[in-house]
Amino acid sequence: MLDYAPVYLNRYMSSLSIVFSHRPLCLLAAILLWLPGCETLDRYDITMNDVPVYQAASVATVSGVEDTALAQCLQQTLNDAKATTLTDLTSLNCSHGSITSLDGLAQFRGLKSLKLSGNQIRNLLVLERLVELEALWLDNNNVIDPIPVLRMANIRQLDLSGNPSLQCPDRTEMRPQLAITLPEHCRPS
Repeated sequence: MLDYAPVYLNRYMSSLSIVFSHRPLCLLAAILLWLPGCETLDRYDITMNDVPVYQAASVATVSGVEDTALAQCLQQTLNDAKATTLTDLTSLNCSHGSITSLDGLAQFRGLKSLKLSGNQIRNLLVLERLVELEALWLDNNNVIDPIPVLRMANIRQLDLSGNPSLQCPDRTEMRPQLAITLPEHCRPS
């Protein structure tokens, strides 16, 4: 058994010399092994000899949203979540932002929870395209017609309180699994 020890030792030493003769590869391997442990590296690109080794994902940019206040809220939420695509956004809170229009919001198809309380929203037609939406807060807005959101298949929670001009929906238009809060003038006496 001892006769074979020099053979194994020689093989080990030759493999070490191969590893250390390729220092750039060793450095690259060390960096790649080190990357997952660094939380702030998602902001940096890493290059070796002007060749990208790691490129940070860029945050998605909002475009095509008509209302400036809504666009700013969306962009800030994307930045905070470090979302790389618009569909990465699943929850949005743009309450009390003076939002009047929801045009352009349909491109955020991944939204499941949407809070738009205390704005000046009137038209809800664009919300029909958010098919994943499960919870929606539209309290204290200027909503008149609730039918577009009542037709949404996945909606489970809906707050329409504080909308003084809301056309009260008939109970037959509401699914039984929908938890809905209506304004005072729509509640049975």
